[in-house]
Amino acid sequence: MPLQYLTLPVTPFQQNCSLVWCDVTHDAVVVDPGGELPRLLTAVRERGLNLQAIWLTHAHIDHAGGAGQLAREQGLPIIGPHPGDQFWIDGMAQQSAMFGFPPSEGFKPDRWLADGDTVQVGQQTLTVRHCPGHTPGHVVFHSATARRAFVGDVLFAGGIGRTDFPGGNHAQLIAAIRERLWPMGDDTVFIPGHGPESTLGHERRHNPYVADGA
Repeated sequence: MPLQYLTLPVTPFQQNCSLVWCDVTHDAVVVDPGGELPRLLTAVRERGLNLQAIWLTHAHIDHAGGAGQLAREQGLPIIGPHPGDQFWIDGMAQQSAMFGFPPSEGFKPDRWLADGDTVQVGQQTLTVRHCPGHTPGHVVFHSATARRAFVGDVLFAGGIGRTDFPGGNHAQLIAAIRERLWPMGDDTVFIPGHGPESTLGHERRHNPYVADGA
């Protein structure tokens, strides 16, 4: 598979940070660097990768808490999320204090994302889907060729993202899963923001919140 990835659970919330790279060029991106940056950089070095960018699915502290520092120290652009999460980025310091995280550096994304945009790592192109509901600006990164989707906190194995945070919307989340994730295909493996991987087909059949019969 020309698109490779490594899942690294970080922070006390065990958030699935993903190191994603092109097996041809060895160019890499890091998706949702919530923290534990030395561990992430060690994984990059051990694999001989060229880190090119930071991609964010959304701006909650456990996903984006390390983005500002990593961008500054490594000279990386921050790509995403959708502008709907600006208020979460503006409140990063308050999020740090609220959840007992180390102080988080503020940042400004170099590129906001919208539904239907594409992002590139080496020779691999992924499509961006805007999937609001957990946060207003949540996006998902989908590789049709690799049959993989990095979905942040939209969908989990057996669960869905919380919608009780500011800007959350349960109906929007359900609609995003059904209208934007399911068409990616039952055989697509998704990497959630927490917990184990699953396939969209398995969740479509068995997930109590969004299964076809739910």
